[in-house]
Amino acid sequence: MLRICFCCCFFLAGCFSSVAQDFYDEPYRPQIHFSPREHWMNDPNGMVFFDGIYHLFFQYFPDSTVWGPMHWGHAISRDLMHWSELPIALYPDTLGYIFSGSAVVDSSNTSGFGKRGQIPLVAVFTQHDPRGEKQQTGLFQNQSIAYSIDKGMTWQKNRGNPVLKTPGLKDFRDPKLSWYAEEKKWIMTLAAGDLIFFYSSKNLKNWKKESEFGRGLGAHGGVWECPDLLHFAIAGKKIWLLIVNMNPGGIQGGSGTQYFIGNFDGKNFKCNDTLTKWMDYGPDDYAGVTWSNTGNKKIFLGWMSNWQYAQRVPTERWRSAMTLPRLLNLKNIRGRYFTTMTPVPSLEKLTRKTLYCDKISSEKRFPLSGPVRIDFKILRLNTFTITFSNALGQELRVGYDQAKKSFYIDRTLAGRSNFDPHFAAVHYGPRIALTENSSITLVLDNASLEFFGDEGLTTMTEIFFPDTAFDAMQIKSAKGAGFQELFIRTLKPVWKKDQK
Repeated sequence: MLRICFCCCFFLAGCFSSVAQDFYDEPYRPQIHFSPREHWMNDPNGMVFFDGIYHLFFQYFPDSTVWGPMHWGHAISRDLMHWSELPIALYPDTLGYIFSGSAVVDSSNTSGFGKRGQIPLVAVFTQHDPRGEKQQTGLFQNQSIAYSIDKGMTWQKNRGNPVLKTPGLKDFRDPKLSWYAEEKKWIMTLAAGDLIFFYSSKNLKNWKKESEFGRGLGAHGGVWECPDLLHFAIAGKKIWLLIVNMNPGGIQGGSGTQYFIGNFDGKNFKCNDTLTKWMDYGPDDYAGVTWSNTGNKKIFLGWMSNWQYAQRVPTERWRSAMTLPRLLNLKNIRGRYFTTMTPVPSLEKLTRKTLYCDKISSEKRFPLSGPVRIDFKILRLNTFTITFSNALGQELRVGYDQAKKSFYIDRTLAGRSNFDPHFAAVHYGPRIALTENSSITLVLDNASLEFFGDEGLTTMTEIFFPDTAFDAMQIKSAKGAGFQELFIRTLKPVWKKDQK
């Protein structure tokens, strides 16, 4: 097994970064989002925080810009903004490809992998056997584990893999681990067809099935994938959130992420709200889960694409990026809990310069340069449109439609779309907040827009491919809308050495 000292990893990654600077000047290349230097990437995996380092693993195929035999790519960060890409962490083996999964800090060494006081990190992942898939045995997706005793830098697979075999389901994958302190056991939340299975273990090796969830609840237009189970302490109570990604059948077609609010007792998850809810109303936030070992702070990350067109988007050396890391919380609206997502605070540290306007007329135009974050407040929410444009006449529109009581993003004129007949479209996200006033945050990168309405109660993520970057923004609002406190923050690219 390759061994690299912890400190050298940052040096090695820094070397990769300097070599890759030409890569990151490519058309559409994200400037403030993580993307691999080359080749194909999809789901975020194994996200764990340990010893001051955020680890991001991801589905990766190092030989092409389309999906292939899956590996776990690996990147690390101290601030969730600046990422250093490391060598591949897990390779396919005789048991199959390395599909999605999660990682935890086994601080009590329940697994026994730690030696001489070392704290092991343990990853659980699906191994997908392509031979079994061709034979249609129904026995080709099983769960395996690997461990690290050098703070997550290198990984050793367990000799006893797999640790959990499929009961005969062809879709049996994407395990997410969490610790259930009340009974001192690990919980594995696993996608099984269009249901969720819960398993428990004392040692991360021997697993017992506890229950199933999902029949008759939520959306079932496709296969359930990449679940996550976590809880929040609100008013002295534990409120449980179950995240379930699904493809196809998402709210905008193709991939989407729904969620359930309820209670979990170590065995059963019981949903207390039958309303189908979506975490992101755009088409391009999928397979999102949270980092483990972050305490009460929940940090969410998604894959910024959609399986409808992910393998055909017009990038050359690389395909796809991650969303911004987002703080995930819950908010009570008339007795119902909804998720909220907002950019992590470290995004503010990328600010290079700020333009502030106290009050905005009903029509105003601003120049833009590079990635930007835009924050503004509206005293009385009414119909408005913000248009991003370039010299070629291409436009991306975002706004609020009072008649539909919905926010929207319109990418019909935002650039290249001939790779998919459904790509050029207008997408709507319902306004969940009930207040007259509103606050909006927009984060614009070279080929993506993330919209956070009403402090993240309505979130929308969209990718697009203009022939040249958008360099102007125009605001049009209905009379009396009351735009106030507009901040336009120009952001520094996260990978360049010159950050002046």
